[in-house]
Order: sequence, then C-alpha cells, then structure tokens
Amino acid sequence: MLLYAATIFVSAFLLFLVQPVMAKQILPWFGGSATVWTTCLVFFQTALLAGYAYSDVTVRRLTPRAGVRLHALLLLASLALLPIIPGVQWKPGGAENPSWLILGMLAATIGLPYFLLSTTSPLVQAWFARARPGASPYRLFALSNFASMLALVGYPFLLEPWAPTREQAIGWSFGYALFVLLCAAAGWRSLRQHTTPTVRALADDAPGGAGTDRGEAPPTLARQLLWCTLSATGSLLLLAVSNHITQNIAAVPLLWILPLALYLLTFILCFDGSGWYRREIFLSMLAAALGVMAWTLADPKLTHELEIQVGVFSGGLFIACMFCHGELTRLKPAPRYLTRFYLMISVGGAAGSVLVGIVAPLVLPAYFELAAGLILCSLLLLWQVRREAPVYGVLGLVGTAVAVGCAIWGVTAFYANAIVASRNFYGVLRVQELGDNDANRRRSLVHGTILHGTQYLGPEIRQRATTYYTATSGIGRLLESMHPRMDPIRVGVIGLGTGTLAIYGSKGDVYRFYEINPDVIEVAQRDFTFLSDSDATIELALGDARLSLEREPAQNLDVLAIDAFSSDAIPVHLITSEAVGIYRRHLKPGGVIAFHVTNRFLNLIPVVEALAQAHGLQVMHLPDGGLDAMATRSDWVLLTTDVRLLARPELAGHAQEIVARRDWRLWTDAFNNLVQVLK
Repeated sequence: MLLYAATIFVSAFLLFLVQPVMAKQILPWFGGSATVWTTCLVFFQTALLAGYAYSDVTVRRLTPRAGVRLHALLLLASLALLPIIPGVQWKPGGAENPSWLILGMLAATIGLPYFLLSTTSPLVQAWFARARPGASPYRLFALSNFASMLALVGYPFLLEPWAPTREQAIGWSFGYALFVLLCAAAGWRSLRQHTTPTVRALADDAPGGAGTDRGEAPPTLARQLLWCTLSATGSLLLLAVSNHITQNIAAVPLLWILPLALYLLTFILCFDGSGWYRREIFLSMLAAALGVMAWTLADPKLTHELEIQVGVFSGGLFIACMFCHGELTRLKPAPRYLTRFYLMISVGGAAGSVLVGIVAPLVLPAYFELAAGLILCSLLLLWQVRREAPVYGVLGLVGTAVAVGCAIWGVTAFYANAIVASRNFYGVLRVQELGDNDANRRRSLVHGTILHGTQYLGPEIRQRATTYYTATSGIGRLLESMHPRMDPIRVGVIGLGTGTLAIYGSKGDVYRFYEINPDVIEVAQRDFTFLSDSDATIELALGDARLSLEREPAQNLDVLAIDAFSSDAIPVHLITSEAVGIYRRHLKPGGVIAFHVTNRFLNLIPVVEALAQAHGLQVMHLPDGGLDAMATRSDWVLLTTDVRLLARPELAGHAQEIVARRDWRLWTDAFNNLVQVLK
C-alpha cells in the first residue's frame, strides 16, 4: 500500500507543481496576459484526458504484463525531455496566434512527462485494485488531490519567493526522475502480487473481472454523460473565475492558485469518503451562492471592489465545485468501472477548459463565460433535485432565474453606448461613444473594465490630451518641458491605447509605440485620430514590448513611457530590474523612463523607487488629482540620471515625496510580491 500511495503522491505533487513553474517561465513572452494561464490549463486538462484514456485502454485491453512493460518504456523515453526549460525558439515574434504557440511549446517541452504523470492516479489505482481486490482504491484519488493541493499552496509561499524559475524547472526535473523509479517499482510490484495464488483466485474482483461487483450493470451512456457534464461545469467555473479574478489585478501564480486550490480541495473532500458533502446543506448553499455570484458579476458598482470580488467568487466556486464533485461521488461506479469513470471526469474537465480557453475568445465578445457557467450550474442543480423535496426545486428555480436575469443585465450593460466590441487572446476591447451634444461628445476605449483613453470629437478640442495623459499629468508635464528644446525628440511608448501621447509630438519628433494586441492598433487607427492628427512621425511595433526591445538596436530615446496594462492588471515582467536594464540601453544619456503606476489595487510606487535605487537613477513621483474635466487621476514615476531635468520648476514644483520601503525585496524576473503591494 505504501508504494502505491507514494507513487500517486509524488506524481500528483509534480503534476500540479509543473503548472505554475511552466506558466511563469513563459508568461513574460506573451505580455503577462492572464490568458496565458487559461491556455496552459487547456493543455493540462487535455493532457489529463489523454492520460486517463490511455489508462482506460491499457487496463481493459492489455494483459497486466504488457501494460506494465509499455508504461515502463514510455517512462524511460520521457527522461530524454528533461530538464523542462522551453527553448528560445518558442519566443513569439508578434504575428503568431499566441494560444497555438503556447500549446505547441508545452507539448514539445513537457508533453510526454505530463501525459505520464496524468496516467498515474487511475493506472496505479487499477494496479492496486487488481492486486488487492477487497480494498477500495477511491481514497487514493483523494490522496492524489491532496498532494496536488500541497504543490499549489506551497508554490507561491515556499518555492516562488526563493528559487528562480530556471532552478524551479531543474528541481522539478529531479523530482520527475524519482517518480519514474517509483512508478516502475509499483508496476513491477503489481505483477508479482497478481501472479500469487491468493490474488489470482480473487482476480475477478479487479477491474475487468467479474468479482464481487459482477451484479452491477455497466454505466449507461446517460450516466456517463452526467459524469462528464458535472465535471465540465466545475472545470468551466474554475477557468472563468480565474479569468475574472486576474484580469484586473495581475496574472501571477498567487492569484492563479487560489481558485485551483479550492477546486482541488473539493475533490479531496468529496472523494475522501468521510461525508464532507452533506447534500441537503450544499443544495441550499448552491442556490444562494449562484444568486450572489450572478448579482456581483452584473452590478457595475461592485466591479472594482477587490475584497468582494475575490471573496464572493472564491467562496462561490468552492460551493459550486462541492456540488459538482459531491454529485460525482454519489454516482461513482464499482471499482471495475473506475477507469471509465475517471475518463469521463477528464473528458468533462478538458471540455470545460477548452470552452473557456479556446472557444470563448473566438465566439464571445466579452467575458460572458462566467455568467454562462452560473446558468449551467443552476440548470444542473434543477436536474439533480428533480426527484427531491419540492423546496429544493423552488430554490433551484430561484437560483436559475437570478442567474439568467443578471446575465441579461450584464450583457445589456456591456453593449450600452458601445459602437465596437472585440475580444482576442489579450482581452476584451470596447469603444463607447458618449455625450449628448457637440461640446461633450467623446469616444472612450475600455479594456476589460478599465478606461484606456478618451477623445473628444469636437474639432476644436479633439487634439487635447485627456485622461491619464493631460498636461497636468506626470507624462504631460515631462513632454511639455521638452518642447522648448530646438532638437526633435524620440519618444518610446509601451502600450498604445488610443495613442493619446502622440498629440505631444512636434514636427521632426518620432513617437514609437510598442503594442502587443493587434486589435488595439486597429481601434486606435480606425476609431480615434490622435495618431493621424500628430505632427510627429508615428512608428508602430507589434509584439511584446520587452521582447521587441531585446531584439532591436538601441533606439536613442529621450523618453520611454511604460504604460502597458491589460484591463487594470500590470504585466509584471515590465517592472523588474532586468526590464529597467533593457530600457536603459535604449535611452540617450540623460533620457527618462516614465512608469505609469496608476492602479486601484496595488501601490507600485515603492517598487519603482527600489528599481531606481538599484540602477543608480534619480526618481520623482508626479501625481495628478484629475481635477480637470478631461483628466483622470494618475500617478507617474520618472527615472533618470539627469538631475537638472528633475529640478525644473514645471516638474519639481508638482512632485510628491516617495515613502521608500527598504524592507521590500527588489522585483526581478525571478521574484515579485503582489501581496506586499496590495493597497
């Protein structure tokens, strides 16, 4: 028993530890987008499905000895892919489809090892059931989920803060080699036990035999579809909630792991067999949770209430997954059908992840999949209580009505005043047209739920800078202070938005915008005129800005503005010590790096101050209260070696003292701490 348990524990631990390890390695290549994690989960769920299908086929179709030999050969072959460090040839150039590139890279880098890890739980349980026919293998499933959750919870607190990503990948590879030894030993052990006379006499009780459960009919197609639907609903809600939580904060392992850990916890509790799933309690709680989640999702007043959003959707996800996985345990078959049971669970898991990670960005104009998941869960609740006491049916109907009503409310609000709406790998864009007369008619670009630029349409004011870029903003004051100079200037901007900063360009100036999202470039050129109205020469570079700057020759920039946000989430790889080193290579002597650090949730000013200190740069914080009708509150932090520039009255007269935090570690590509900077 100990050997089987150790094999399952190590494999499950590695199976879920590799997810943040791999995702964090490639996150900077794709603009720090939250969709990187969702796409990775699609791969992981699909590989899990392939692993469960392999286990089902080998257990039912191959002899025990042939199955173990095949598995041993695959285990040995997988060692050739270690260590799991993606090659630089997978870095995007800017024109590729990010989703397919990520899936291809994961398949080439960890495809076979991950596939074999995913086979372990059902396969070793089948070996165990064959060797010990009288013992239940289902608690081994709970053990595997417990190990998975340990890996997830331990990663952001015990591994990520201390080990660089490369060392994480190498350490994982050593752990995988240990797993190969354990798994081969478990397979060999199962064969020895299977050939003993005592076990041979009981072999009919094993999967594929007749045994004590010979009287149970095979699961019907309808039952298997119900298994699949319950699993798919839990998986869909997991990815949809993860998207919802991370889109406005940051795509980092800490925020990825919370929903996934709750999802796994429900598997542990439900499959432990200790009665954690009290059906009469959770049915009522689910109806209430669905209504609260639906209302919170639809009400625009709650959109940026971080504590409410994380609390409501984390708690709601836990209750919904307890229902989905609790109902699965009620419907689980006898051990002889366990591989089919796990296969259908994995089919559902893969289907839910594909719907959110691949299908939704192609067919839905916004993040409507969470609302759809709530409706699907409420319909499942109605189906499961159709033969229960009428009170549960009433609760289910109320939950469904609220979910549907709030979904309609949310869709209506999304399209209010929208003239353009689009969605791709990098998020959701809307162009809204507001105002009831020529004096205040304006267009605004909204990325996710955050305003990313506004232009007034009146001919006399359409060339005025607005929102975070007005003349009273930090970047506005900096660029205005450079206008009296006789020589043209070169300005680099990471993040295009509506192209507002181009308005500051004079004849002979060059404004070079770096933008990862092709839809943003299209919107800025088609629906706004900041770029075409500018007197400066405009250059557009498609692709992740950091990768582009790494490849380009020195640009000799007077100013480099870091203004990249995905909704309100920061791409962390653009605010690290290594990133500042890249930026400095592209500056003229005395050039300025201007960080836009306006954020509802994160206090990034001390982080940038620490970067300045580490690189021997002078630093200045320029806040703007947004008192002008066209202005939005903003915070810009300037970094430069030019002390005289920062001493100019138009800058120094509006600076605010920075409270340094020497107790915070410097942010690097290998380390960041978002918990520390939460407001």
